[in-house]
Amino acid sequence: MSDTLFIVFSVLTLACAALVVVNKNAVNAAMFLLLSLVGMAGLFVLLEAALLAFVLILVYAGAVVALFLFIVMLLDTKGTTKALNKLTVAASAIGGLLLLLSLYFIFARTQLPAPAVGVAIPTFKNYAEQLFTVYLLPVQVVGFLLLIAMLGVIVLSKKFKTGEETK
Repeated sequence: MSDTLFIVFSVLTLACAALVVVNKNAVNAAMFLLLSLVGMAGLFVLLEAALLAFVLILVYAGAVVALFLFIVMLLDTKGTTKALNKLTVAASAIGGLLLLLSLYFIFARTQLPAPAVGVAIPTFKNYAEQLFTVYLLPVQVVGFLLLIAMLGVIVLSKKFKTGEETK
């Protein structure tokens, strides 16, 4: 059963991630990003990392994607297509080459190295405990910075009427 769920979540994640990149409509791309994050959370649950799955859904799917959708809908952008210039083509070629090179190095490796003897592997309970004790201030600072960024985008995108328009 877990192999079937792994395949389902992997296909969901990869297909939705590809649709994020290919889609021209920003709102639809954000929805596919949300589905891709849900697939990743499912993979984390299969790895028995429920805390990471919860944080992924809470932070990324709940906050970042919602903020992205809010900004896209607030700015009311129209999809514009531009002709590809030489710099874009060169950067895309270099990125594709790096992707193929990294895939080669991933699949050329036949076996993962064995873990060192006597090394304690931290559990997710330790991560959760540290997140809410040791790292509580940085988590709250990041949340506050996200709030400031959201308010800044709202203020910058607000259309103010000038004195000439009111007459």
